[in-house]
Amino acid sequence: MEFKDKDLIGIIIAILILGVARFFLPERFFPLAAGLGIVLGALPIVIRVITESKISREKEEMFLEFARNLVESVQTGTPISKSILLMSDKNYGALTPHIAKLANQISMGIPLNMALEVFSKDANNRSISRSLTLIGQAERAGGEIGGILEAVADAVSMTDKLKKERRSVISSLVGQGYVIFLVFIIIILVLQFQILPMVSGIGNIGGSLGFGSFGGVNVENSQAEISNAFLYLILVQGFFTGLTIGKLSEGNFKAGIRHSFTLMFLSFIISAVSSLLFGN
Repeated sequence: MEFKDKDLIGIIIAILILGVARFFLPERFFPLAAGLGIVLGALPIVIRVITESKISREKEEMFLEFARNLVESVQTGTPISKSILLMSDKNYGALTPHIAKLANQISMGIPLNMALEVFSKDANNRSISRSLTLIGQAERAGGEIGGILEAVADAVSMTDKLKKERRSVISSLVGQGYVIFLVFIIIILVLQFQILPMVSGIGNIGGSLGFGSFGGVNVENSQAEISNAFLYLILVQGFFTGLTIGKLSEGNFKAGIRHSFTLMFLSFIISAVSSLLFGN
């Protein structure tokens, strides 16, 4: 995943929050400030990834419609270049400016293969690039272009159908992943606000009997550090759980960025609210 210039805004905000928390706030507020900084720092990246994923899906859907229209036009006997020119006025959503540019290049006399290569680079979509490569090779070979286009349209349609079926089947697993993560948070909170205070109480009893700290470790003093470690633990767990969910549901880790952000934000809110309600 490439970083854009706009992503620096979130990174700068995160650094500022961490700096303010480190030098101007009490130490006990630093973990919450660090979590807030991480969430706000990741927000611009998450928004960009979600937007890019949405545009990419729209491009694939519109390219399927474009391929079908192109097949229908070519099967009537219209050359493929002429068909593209006739279709350039139609609305294909996010793909419209790329198709208009393709038609402009063809009208200027640029060879179709070169125009398709530019189209492929501008679309910046792996599925579309593969389909355009097949179309360019078929046009260069001079074979039955109508049959090749129909095969490409069928392949794109099948790919789109399989992706939708995969998302439908995996949706239950996505829900299970969220539930499992919530159970993990509950276990961590029980450890933090139930088990640790009990152990701390045992340590205090040992100290009152003249043994100092229980087990040679001052549990009461280390309780805050352990609580902070729990916050970092659930944030890290949320990040990698989200990536795993994205990989399972859509086949790539980039799609899991939004799940990671959701789980990390949920972790931060639950931890902060729990600390206010149950903390000392």
